[in-house]
Amino acid sequence: MTSNRQEAGNTTDLLRTVLKSQYHASLAMLRQALEKCPDDLWYSKDQVNAFWQTAYHTLFFTHLYLQPNFAAFKPWKHHQANVQHEDAHTGPADPNSTLPLIPEPYTREQVLDYWSFCDGMVDDAVDAVDLLSPESGFYWYKLGKLEHQIINIRHIQLGAAQLAARLRSTLNVGVEWVSAGSRARTLQN
Repeated sequence: MTSNRQEAGNTTDLLRTVLKSQYHASLAMLRQALEKCPDDLWYSKDQVNAFWQTAYHTLFFTHLYLQPNFAAFKPWKHHQANVQHEDAHTGPADPNSTLPLIPEPYTREQVLDYWSFCDGMVDDAVDAVDLLSPESGFYWYKLGKLEHQIINIRHIQLGAAQLAARLRSTLNVGVEWVSAGSRARTLQN
């Protein structure tokens, strides 16, 4: 007979395994879109946010929300902080600011480097967070940590889907579905 504490530990371990798998699968789909995007579409201003902006925005929040809380966040080595919208998504300008609205465009190589950084931190980050915490660690999210992690995965899928849709509509190029898997398995496909 197992105790409630053992059952809770087993359930939490299972949740961690599933979260890691879905993080890696979602990020693998995002990577496909990044790799398949030609340079002219990468920098195109035909959309409100260029391809690189949506890619960076997706990774920025992946990185941020893998942290236990906002205070623990340490920006990526190439992050451009001296702008009004550090996540690279165009938003309203602050009329009192002299800072540029968004960062200078990130290259595909930089974004792929950031992708590797984020994908490489998933397992340790998921292991480190308290999935049973009733707090997300981010004051603007009034929900528990487990649900916040699921929201983060959904956000990666949203970014990947937006970029995949651009590739399909512009070039008739698709992104393959990755249902689950470890980092090693998804990168070999």
